Formats: sequence, structure tokens, C-alpha cells
Amino acid sequence: YFHASSELLARKKNEEALGLKIHKKEKPRGKFKREQPPVEAPYVSKLKKSSKSLQEKTVEIFDGMTIVELAKRTGERIAALQDILINVGESVDSEFDPLSIDIAELIAMELGASVKRIHASEGAEILSRPPIVTVMGHVDHGKTSLLDALRQTSVAAKEAGGITQHLGAFVVRMPSGASITFLDTPGHAAFSAMRARGAAVTDIVVLVVAADDGVMPQTLEAMAHAKAANVPIVVAVNKCDKPAANPDRVKIQLASEGLLLEEMGGDIQVVEVSAIKKTGLDNLEEALLLQAEMMNLKARLDGLAQAYVVEARLDKGRGPLATAIVKAGTLVCGQYVVVGLEWGRIRAIRDMVGKAIEQATPATPVEIEGLKGLPMAGDDIIVVQSEERARMLSAGRKKKFDKDRLLKISSGRAEALEQSEEVPQRAEMPIIVKADVQGTVQAVTDALKTLNSPQVFVNVVHVGVGPISQSDVDLAQACGACIIGFNVKSPPSSLSMAATQAGIKILMHSVIYHLLEAIGNMIVDKAPGTFETQVAGEAEVLDIFELKGKSKAKGGDVKIAGCRVIDGCVSRSSTMRLLRSGEVVFEGSCTSLKQEQHDVEKVGKGNECGLVLCNCDNFRVGDIIQCLEQVVRKPKFISSESGVVRIEC
Repeated sequence: YFHASSELLARKKNEEALGLKIHKKEKPRGKFKREQPPVEAPYVSKLKKSSKSLQEKTVEIFDGMTIVELAKRTGERIAALQDILINVGESVDSEFDPLSIDIAELIAMELGASVKRIHASEGAEILSRPPIVTVMGHVDHGKTSLLDALRQTSVAAKEAGGITQHLGAFVVRMPSGASITFLDTPGHAAFSAMRARGAAVTDIVVLVVAADDGVMPQTLEAMAHAKAANVPIVVAVNKCDKPAANPDRVKIQLASEGLLLEEMGGDIQVVEVSAIKKTGLDNLEEALLLQAEMMNLKARLDGLAQAYVVEARLDKGRGPLATAIVKAGTLVCGQYVVVGLEWGRIRAIRDMVGKAIEQATPATPVEIEGLKGLPMAGDDIIVVQSEERARMLSAGRKKKFDKDRLLKISSGRAEALEQSEEVPQRAEMPIIVKADVQGTVQAVTDALKTLNSPQVFVNVVHVGVGPISQSDVDLAQACGACIIGFNVKSPPSSLSMAATQAGIKILMHSVIYHLLEAIGNMIVDKAPGTFETQVAGEAEVLDIFELKGKSKAKGGDVKIAGCRVIDGCVSRSSTMRLLRSGEVVFEGSCTSLKQEQHDVEKVGKGNECGLVLCNCDNFRVGDIIQCLEQVVRKPKFISSESGVVRIEC
């Protein structure tokens, strides 16, 4: 009250004297006094909050980017990124010091983000390169035969059933001296992912259409892949030597699907060829080289290589092998590489003929060996400086892959629990898939998943590359699965006998049509089916007989319907339905069925009988009595001409 006047002080004393309530200042409580002992809180990571948001985010990284730049792109604090750098084992003095692209990827993956590498080509030697051409089209339209005619070899004859089931890459030397790298994609509906991979790495798409067959479903799908990848198309109308060939009809069909052909004022070239007679191949070569010249294709020749895995397989003597196409730089034997989740040191590089070479230049398809594991088809090949860096990058990618997979499984289970009340129970069909190459494994797995139906769930429990082994049989026995071997050697007799004794089915196939048909029939057999009510027979009421009070226990009079069976047969144990003018009057059980004063179980078509229905005596002459029975309806396996299969319930 240092600044209070004498009047205010007097007023305060008067209020206290009159007994008015005055709010007095309480004593301050001890700040650190606690009645209960402190509870130890668990440590919570500072990066926990961003795992969900960054999981779906793709961060672009490049060589020489700073911590500040990376923090902006990921949305994290600089201090958090510096902590990760210390854990990785890198020492950076300032947040403005440049990072290598591998360390930037490790930091981004630790935060839970996906990365996209951007490579600069400043100061590098830029030279023109051969075009990469992908051949696409519907199944059996002559894609492999056309390439066979171009390179004068016989691939189509070696393919099972004459159907390409691998994504093959090879170089064709043209008579003019130019070289073109070709990718041959399968045409069957099951190999959609392979066609998408071919379109992603290619410069030009050759769309092969049979002149006698026209535009088909996989033709449209190939066009969609090419448009999605923003790749120019050159149309090759094949089989022009056949009597039923009609190239003009094909051109009209293509134009109606949105392809602007040159003849109609567009920019898409159309070449009429015949793979069997080897006519029109020069025109196709000219069209491809002209398109490549217009695109002015160039690539960086020196520096670390960027490559793309087209196919991967497991060889018994050489281990994991990856077929790759170099996009930029030079891939040299002896370098450490990271391919998807796997890493390794390149032990050997071979061209498509099988000859060992020291290095691979852009647009060259090669086969590399020396990887520690089998990569996925479509993975990027990244060259790193040391073995330690390769191990670290591979481990980081595997950790992120497992984390994303577990998140996906947990979210899927949560959705399944929400829908469990509505979805009926389904029978499960576990399957183990073994194939010769990684791309085929993926294609067969995707094709099998399309056979899922409301009644049977196709569960691919394990996939692998290579022949069927004892561990596959043990796994199949543990989970009751059947084993599919696609394009692999038959298992030894001892393994086959062990599988037979354990009751395990082993299906060996080399043609995708036959495989899907066999699995489709197995699904139909395993499906529980649905119960349906169908009319087993019909009887017409001709006369009505009344039995007077014979039994008081049954409630007096009984009315008997005198009927003639006009369709099917009438059974005593079945449910009966009484129809009058097409409307249902009664539905219930039959208490008595007699024929010529004898109790019978069944009455066939054309015979007369007497019927008594439980709790129903409302018969009229001309009524129809239907005999209903419950039947189990199994699903059907349907295969279309385009190769698309499905289970119809």
C-alpha cells in the first residue's frame, strides 16, 4: 500500500471492521513439493511423428546437397538430421557442407521417406547412343517372329507353346551400320507388369498388330503403357502375307482408338511387314532410325553408371544374375553396386551372346554376376565407392522395406476386422510359386491373385527363383500348400516321392494358359459353393378329395389334392410351394404322398398322385404345386480368347 491514499486505507479498515469477506493472498505452495513419487516416462523418439506423413512422400536427392536443403525437402529439423549423420558414422562440420548422394539417401530412409535420385550431367562427355526399342502387342501377333527375322535367329521355336514368357533384351546390327537395342515383351494378359517395365526404360515402342486379327485387348493395354510413359509409337502391321490380312481395317481400328497415323495427318508411322516372308523389314528399320534421329538421343559416357534391371534369375553355378540395360555412364567390372535391396561387387559382365566384356556403355543390354541376392525386376543399379557404403545402403533399404511392409500388413488387418461382419468366410488355397526368373515369378503371382473369388482366397505363401527344393516341400507340408513350378526343371524322383507321401501336389508348367486353367479347376473343386433353391418338379391339381374327421388328434377334416406331375419329379421330403395364377399362396412341408393307395417317396413325370400339405387345405382345381430342393452351386472357371481368366461365382 505504498501508493494508496489515506481515504483508501481508511475504507479498507472499515470493511474489515464490518465483517466483509476480503480475498487474502494465499501462501505460495512449494514448487517442487510432491506427495507422490515421480513416474518414469518412456523415451519417445523425436522422429516418431513424421513416420506416417513421410512414408508416402518422395524426396528428390542429388550429389552435393547440403543438410539445410535436405531438411527443407523432408520437413525435419537440422539438429535431427545431424543426429542421424552421427549414427551413420559421418562427420560434417557445418550444415552447409555438401553430402554424397548415398548419405543423403540413408538420412531420408531413416526418416521414412522414399527417395528419387537426380543425376547431373554437367561437365561430362555427352555422345549419341543407339535407341532402345520395345516390341509390344497382343499374344500370338508375331512379335518374336518379327525380331527373329530381324536378327536371323530362332527364338520363337524355343519358346514353350510358341508364346514369349520372358522379357528378352538384345542388340540388332542393321545393314546400314546402325545398331538398335530391342526389348521383347510377352503379350499374355498375365505379364502386364513386364510390359510396363519395358515401356519405362524404352525410347520407342513398336506396336505389332496382326493384319488378320486386328486390335485386341493387350494391344490397347500396350498403347496405354506407351502413352503413360510418354514414348513415341511406331506401328508394325504383321502377317500381311496371309490371305485373310486386311491392313486397312487395322489402321481404321487404331485411328478409332486415338492413334494419329501419318496417312490420316498424324505423326505415327505405320509399316506393313511379314515376319515369315521377311518383307517390309527395311522400311521398319528406316522408320525406327528416323524416329530416333528426330528424338536426338544422347547419354553421358563417362562417370558412374546408371542402369536398370530388366530381368533376374538364379543360376546353379554362377549364383544371382541380373539382366540390365545401362542408361548413362559406363558400368565397369569390379565396381561395388547396390541393386534394389541387394548389393555386391560385379564379378563379370557378359553381353547377350554370353561373351565376357570389361565394361558396358549406354543402351547396352548386359548380364552382371556377383550380387549377394536376387534383385527385383525393375530395380535401379547404383554404383557406390566402397563395400562399406554398399552394405550400409542395402541394410537401410531392407530396413525401410520391412517397415513399410509391416505398416501395410497392419493397416490391411485393421480394414479386414472392420469388414469381417459383412464378408462371408472363404476357403483358403495356399500356393508356393517357383519360376526360372524374377519377372516370371512376379507375373505368375499377379495372375494367380486375379483368380481370387468370394468363395476361395488364393494365398501365395512363398515365391522363389530356381528349382523346387526340399525346403519348399517342408513349407508346403507345414501350411498345406500346393507347389507350382513354372519353367523350371522337374524335381528329382526322391523329392517327388516325398511330396506324394505327404499329400502335396506339385504342378509343373511351361505355358501360362495351362497353369491358370489347372489352378482355376482346383479352385472350383475347393470352393464350398452356394446353396440355391431350385424347382425339382411341378404338379397340377386336377381334383380335391376331402377326408371327413378320421382323426380328431389331427384336427378333423383332411383335404387331399389329386395331382398329375407335369414336369420333373415330386419328392415327399422336399418343401412344397402352392401357386395360384402365378402368385405364391403357401409354402411348407408335405405330410403325405400316395400313389395308387401306396405311400411313396417320389412320383415321376406323367404319373398321378395324392398330396397332403402341412397346415394347408386351401386347394383349388388348376393350382400348381412346385417341389423345391436345395442344391450346391459351384463357381465356374472362365477363360476368354484374349487370355484373361476369372472365377465366376
